[in-house]
Amino acid sequence: DAQEDIQAKVQSELGERQREMLLREQLKAIQKELGEEEERDDIEELRQRIEELKLGEDQASEVGRELKRLERTSPQSAEYQVIRTYLEWITELPWQERTEEEINLKYSEEILNEDHHGLEDVKDRVLEFMAVRKLQLDRAAEEKVDNEVTGGDEEAEGESDEGVDSPDERIGRGPILLFVGPPGVGKTSIAQSIARSLDRKYVRISLGGARDEADIRGHRRTYVGAMPGRIIQGMRQAKSKNPVFLLDEVDKLGVSFQGDPSSALLEVLDPAQNSNFVDHYLGIPFDLSEVLFIATANYLDRIPGPLLDRMERVDFAGYTEVEKLEIAKKYLLPRQRKENSLMEGELKMTDAAVLVIVQNYTRESGVRQLEREVGKFARKVARQIAGGKTEKINATAKNIRELLGRPRVHPERKAEEDMVGVATGMAYTPMGGDIMFVEASIMPGEGGLVLTGQLGDVMKESAHAALSYVRSRATEFGLKKDFYQKTDIHIHIPEGAVPKDGPSAGIAMAIAMVSALTNNHLQHDVAMTGELTLTGKVLSIGGLKEKSLAAHRGGIFKIILPKENEKDIPEI
Repeated sequence: DAQEDIQAKVQSELGERQREMLLREQLKAIQKELGEEEERDDIEELRQRIEELKLGEDQASEVGRELKRLERTSPQSAEYQVIRTYLEWITELPWQERTEEEINLKYSEEILNEDHHGLEDVKDRVLEFMAVRKLQLDRAAEEKVDNEVTGGDEEAEGESDEGVDSPDERIGRGPILLFVGPPGVGKTSIAQSIARSLDRKYVRISLGGARDEADIRGHRRTYVGAMPGRIIQGMRQAKSKNPVFLLDEVDKLGVSFQGDPSSALLEVLDPAQNSNFVDHYLGIPFDLSEVLFIATANYLDRIPGPLLDRMERVDFAGYTEVEKLEIAKKYLLPRQRKENSLMEGELKMTDAAVLVIVQNYTRESGVRQLEREVGKFARKVARQIAGGKTEKINATAKNIRELLGRPRVHPERKAEEDMVGVATGMAYTPMGGDIMFVEASIMPGEGGLVLTGQLGDVMKESAHAALSYVRSRATEFGLKKDFYQKTDIHIHIPEGAVPKDGPSAGIAMAIAMVSALTNNHLQHDVAMTGELTLTGKVLSIGGLKEKSLAAHRGGIFKIILPKENEKDIPEI
């Protein structure tokens, strides 16, 4: 009886199998007739590629489901192409590939110093990151060896406490660095040097003007022409799981009715969450925890708070003239010689010549304009050599003036003499620093205050606060208590076409007013900066290095700073 049962089962099993084989063969024959067999081969190839990816369980089940749909779909339908593109994206992403890191601190330091002059703080921060990374890798390797030696099993029982990471987990999670500084100081190029010194792949995406959340996170696949976001596109381009990933111009992200891209970046830039970053298009988590993200920005205040909070900021200050001189000699001049087909002996520049270009033809914190001017000079020399006018030139300051024409930039110089009612302040601009004059003059009137020179709201408020401070201390300054009832005060800041704002000219305004009211001369060779409060306190200010450089450039060697800025003196 049992035997008959078994016999029947086997028979039906075989029957099923034969039937399936028969149908499959028929299907193949039909597809051959329709000319569709290539598509089937493609699907087999895709299946093999997907198996080689070694995806996790959740990811594999989702991808497997899509593969089955692809098999059932006719190659002629539009759906077929959509699913196929999706699966090709999956196979092209680096799920497991990573570049092996050999961290050699000495070599990394050499590369950073070779590629960039100055920027000591930045290089220190990068080398600290590398040192930590090296220790992580070494310790993880040691632990692996220990586990293999002890057999691993007894160890595993003892270590089942929560909170202990496995060696591999401890390796991940790089910090997220934010490079802030004016244009042209080397933020983007130092990121390339970091990738080179770590032997990692380098990817850069520019976020300037991205104003759609889908730019970062991709579109859902239901849309026509859906695509993954820029992060996943960058990972595909890197072909490795641990590249150096540069997010350029984070402060230029736009916001529009399509959502806010900066909020989409929050997930990418959080080391605790980015190990399962889900792109809308992929629909399955992708691990970003081993990526070293570096963001760059010109203005801190334009980056949303929550985003700023996730990044570790590294400040790039402008270069001093001495540093610019070195950069021009080491990098800019050789590069421009090469670009303009000149030999080393044909164009040399004395230090004095480079300094003339820095001081009289450029006005910036970085070195882009300087490179343009050096290039312009090299082209003029190339023309003379090509025309047979000269064979080689060792450029002096005189040559520069002859070939580049009259100076473009007239930096503010200190005033010629002590004057009444003119105080020298210092300003911070995106191009670096500048000195500015605050002029106050008084005339008979009824206590009005006139402010001119395109001042912003904050600066106007500083002027009002300065006037109130002067009025509250009138007797101390030897003024009559009711002086303001018969006097109008006009404050003007020259270069009227240039917008100015910020609180740090408060003290200069107050001093200019007192000078005008008491008819006392102010020293022309002293510059000052600081935010003045109603009670007469002077608060600390920023951009000190740039401001001090500007004063020095203008020929002023005495500056008055707020007491609270004492901590910044080493920088200067």
